[in-house]
Amino acid sequence: MLKTLIFYKIMKEILNKEPVQRVKNKLKEFDKSLEVVVLDSSARTAKDAAESLKTEVGSIVKSLLLRTKTSFLLCLIAGDKRCSLNKIKKILNQKDVSMADADQVKEITGFTIGGVSPVGHLNKIDIFIDESLKRFANIFAAAGHPNSIFKINFENLCKITNGSIRDISE
Repeated sequence: MLKTLIFYKIMKEILNKEPVQRVKNKLKEFDKSLEVVVLDSSARTAKDAAESLKTEVGSIVKSLLLRTKTSFLLCLIAGDKRCSLNKIKKILNQKDVSMADADQVKEITGFTIGGVSPVGHLNKIDIFIDESLKRFANIFAAAGHPNSIFKINFENLCKITNGSIRDISE
């Protein structure tokens, strides 16, 4: 009983955090049936999230912020794949593409690493969605905190993010 009460209190605290509220609002604006769920264990990595949700690692969306000389790009990658910087460099026709650092991730998205959501960013960001995510009926993405996620299908992920479907993984 005490463990349940403690979890409920923690869950409520997480759901009330500003980054989670941003995600929740964006989801509700898009589709009232979409919900943020708080896990009782970490979803900081794709493997952690898959274990918590008892699902395949590939169905977990990794939200990776990349930087170029002039802008940032959010890449949504299946949890069992790696983001291919070479493919992205070719698509963008740019030589200088790299992972953003933790401070840049926080400044551009408004989220800390481990809780970066595909939606609810502080700044407008172009988004590439890896086509390999299509293979899952439902996919799971971070919702603004390492212990919060939301479930969505591929088609709705594309719509809510206005992302461009690309072959960006290896």
